[in-house]
Amino acid sequence: MKPIIKVRNIKTVFGKNTVHDSLNLEIHKGEIYGLLGPSGCGKTTLLREMVLLQKYDAGFIDILGYNFSNITQEQSQHLRREWGVLFQSGALFSSLSVGQNIALGLVEYSDLSKKMIDEIVAFKINLVGLEVSDADLFPSQISGGMKKKAALARALALDPKLLFLDEPTSGLDPISAREFDSLILKLRDLLGLTIVMVSHDLRSIYDTLDRIAIIDKKQIIYEGSLDKIKDEKSEFIQTFFKANI
Repeated sequence: MKPIIKVRNIKTVFGKNTVHDSLNLEIHKGEIYGLLGPSGCGKTTLLREMVLLQKYDAGFIDILGYNFSNITQEQSQHLRREWGVLFQSGALFSSLSVGQNIALGLVEYSDLSKKMIDEIVAFKINLVGLEVSDADLFPSQISGGMKKKAALARALALDPKLLFLDEPTSGLDPISAREFDSLILKLRDLLGLTIVMVSHDLRSIYDTLDRIAIIDKKQIIYEGSLDKIKDEKSEFIQTFFKANI
């Protein structure tokens, strides 16, 4: 199966600090794929590079057939509409209501009427498990779990093929976190999404991920399924997965 995301020999340098040194991975259509590793290893940095928010120093990333090394501005604008991003904090605009936050991409990138946009917003709100009446609330008026769901609805507004999630269960209580995991699985199956997720949540990792890449000491030390992780001798792997291997 041809991968829809290819990362090849990625090197990332911040000043004198090399964060990534020749990273390689492949992600296939329909997978929920996890980026794992110790704090500071560059998981979120790689995620940002995948969504064209940050440049790398060497190597290349290819997503949906677009090689970032020679991508045009027009192509990058098109590609950004093919994915949705859920940032760790949700990153909702505080001055906009939930509905306005979700509608933002539709207002900016489509010629749809206000009536049609309102209908899409209502559908996306329902899809992530919020109430239609929540559209009128502002981020300061809703819980952390609701903010995550609202941000997820915004990420899904343009019907993306790919979904990028940065620590989606961070800050949630255990019940809300497990509900969010179930929602991610449901949306993957319902919408045919390919999902890339950064996570430290061990329960979420085991409940949702099909395959993982573990970044440690500037390189990917493991890529594969969780059922084979127990054979790895890495100190980080043995410590992080100790309770489950």
